Parts: sequence; structure tokens; C-alpha cells
Amino acid sequence: MDAFNTSMPLPFSYTFTITSSSYNTSTHTNPWMDVRIWSKLPERLLDRVIAFLPPPAFFRARSVCKRWYGLLYCSSFLELYMQISPSHHWFLFLKHRTLKSYICRANTSSGGNGDNRTNCEGYLFDPCDAAWYRLSFNLVPSGFYPASSSGGLVCWVSDEAGAKNLILFNPLVDSLIQLPPTLRPRLFPSIGLTVSPTSVDVTVAGDDLISPYAVKNLSTESFHIDAGGFYSIWGTTSSLPRLCSLESGRMVHVDGKFYCMNYSPFSVLAYDMAANKWFKIQAPMRRFLRSPGLVESRGKLILVAAVEKSKLNVPKSLRLWGLQDCGTTWVEIERMPLQLYMQFAEVEGGNGFDPVGHGEFIVIMIRGSDKGLLFDICRKRWRWIPACPYLGSSGCANNGEDAELRGLAYEPRLATPVISLLSCFTG
Repeated sequence: MDAFNTSMPLPFSYTFTITSSSYNTSTHTNPWMDVRIWSKLPERLLDRVIAFLPPPAFFRARSVCKRWYGLLYCSSFLELYMQISPSHHWFLFLKHRTLKSYICRANTSSGGNGDNRTNCEGYLFDPCDAAWYRLSFNLVPSGFYPASSSGGLVCWVSDEAGAKNLILFNPLVDSLIQLPPTLRPRLFPSIGLTVSPTSVDVTVAGDDLISPYAVKNLSTESFHIDAGGFYSIWGTTSSLPRLCSLESGRMVHVDGKFYCMNYSPFSVLAYDMAANKWFKIQAPMRRFLRSPGLVESRGKLILVAAVEKSKLNVPKSLRLWGLQDCGTTWVEIERMPLQLYMQFAEVEGGNGFDPVGHGEFIVIMIRGSDKGLLFDICRKRWRWIPACPYLGSSGCANNGEDAELRGLAYEPRLATPVISLLSCFTG
């Protein structure tokens, strides 16, 4: 192990202040902080306490001593961490070029170095404390865009037309692995990812290249590896429903199925991984929806959309529907308060919005801006997200390209053992 180095950069950028001006270790009389108690704690018990720390606090704690610094590389601590560490329902936002800018870049990329990166860092948002942190993605090569996230890993997809290369990356510990390329050439397919400690499932659907200048939503390819020894490297394929129009890049995993929006008219497409079959689910109020999107929250599928019934005496609103256990029926579970919706609609200006859910939280980001709303399902509380302090100070310029923040549900994890599993099969 390398010697302890206090100047080593951490994966998080953070600021904090000490509010107590009278703090003095020599006069501190709280019996619960008596050094005679804490210095005698067994290391195993201390490890359990450290395993409960949120990631930013853990990386700060690593500077205490050499042993704590080495916990990130200690297999016994990481096994304990995976068993008892609580889940953190956080969100990761990355600067993502719009589809238009990708196409323009492809048409004008005859010269230059082609390294017009907007994705070298991400912004991690903790909805409980309303705190922002900064993560580095410098190890991800240029020419890839963020598509999905699961189990502490972020999936990046090659933006060049053709067979797709996918990278799974854990930004907390800088572990990265590239999957074998897909079998069919595609442009901007929809990507579904679900990761557990012992398995990885990836589904790539739609945007099949039928000529150098045309795409059509025809097929699905699936990738699966598990610790039991079963694997299928893009060997499972299926046909998409006829005349479907997928939302490029976005799929949501709930209870063994991937879901994505279908347009013209609005409906929901579901892919059952076990049955290797697609089916359609009718969307509620589909004739009056605007900017619909799907999110996963507490194991349920939720549809978020604005409702605009201009010819009827019904006020405009933003609503949430939950898919019931039968798999075909939707029930309205929440409606944004009218006064808040009027504020939201004024800021949004008809540009649309993108929802993303994680645990009990749903974030609704306004396209073309860094503004968004946070909804707590358990507390039924809406609030505006505080501005990210790192936007505008990034060392990665957009080079004049049209970029916007793309949100992913992200659970920061110190240990992602599936990286080693994938290395055994694909290395």
C-alpha cells in the first residue's frame, strides 16, 4: 500500500464550516466524547461505525490515520460495508450534449482532435441535506455520453454510429470496465441497466441503423452475467413492437422489467427480461400529456407529466400516476399545488422537463437550465433545488456546444464487486 499522503486529491470537492467558536479539546467535558472510552473501542466496532458514514464523510475520515486511509482497500471492511451500509438515494447530474450538437459535431468532425468533452465531471446531489458535491470522470475517454446508472456504477455509451461500446464506471474509487460491443449497429439507442452485487443486466433497444442515413426501432439486445456462472453476451435478442417511437436513451427498471416512454400517441413500453418480451401499457390522459417521463420510486413505476386540457374547464397542472400491481392500471398519487405549478410553468417556458426518481425523492429538472424541483413522496413536500455551486466554475469548457444537465438516480458505493466479476468474463 502506498504511504499515507495528505495531499492526495479526494473524489469529492466539498466545503464545510465549524459553527462553534468556543470549541476547545482540552476543556470539552461531554462524557460521551471521553477519549478514554473511544480509544478503547475494538477495531471491528469502529469499522462498523465508519461503514455507516455517507461517502463524503468517509473520505474526510480517511485523513485521520493510516489505518482508516487503507480501509478503502481492505477486503474485510468492504465486505462489512456491503452488508450494513445504508442506502443513499442521491442524484448525479452531468453535462450532456443535446442530440442536435452530437449530429452537428459528427458532420463537422473531419479535423481537430475531437476531444470536445463536457462530461469530465459530475455533480452529486444529496436530497436529505440539500448538499452538492463534485465528482471527477476524467478516466472516461472522450466520445462517450452518460446513459444510465445502477448499483454505484454509471453507464457510458459511445456516441459514434455503429456497434455500441459501453463503459461501467464507479467514480468514487475510479474503477472502470468496458463491455464487449453490441452486435447490431445503432445511433442513439435506449439503455437499460440494473446492477446487483452478483449480477449485471444491460438492455439496448431501438435506433437500429438500416442505412448510413436512416434508423428504425426494430430490435433489442441484452447482456447478462451473474456470479452463478450464467452469462449471455448480447446473445438474447427480441423484436420491438411495430411502429414504436422510443425516447432515446432513457429506460427505468422496476421488478424485473424495463420501461420507457413511447410517442405518437403516448404510451408506455415494457420489456420483461425473464420472458424476453415487449408489451404496451396505455398511458393515463394520453391525449392531454406534455413532456411525460417515467421514474422508479420505492419499487414502483411512476409517470410524471404536465396536463393541458385547453378545451375543457380543467386547470393546467403537473401530475404523478403510479402503476398498480396489475400492470395495466394507473392511479393519480400527487398533483403539484396550483400556485407552485404557475411558478414552475413560468420558469419552464414550454421547454419541457425531465424527471428522475430515487427512493422517496423525485427530481424534475427544467430542460436547458440548472433549475429543478424536488418532491418528497413520503412527506408530500415540494421545494426548489438549491443552485449547484460548481456550475460555471468547471474546468471543462463546453466549447460553444449546446449542453444541459442530465440527471441519473445514483447510489454512491465504495464497493462494486461486479467489476471483478465482469473482468473474469470479459477480460
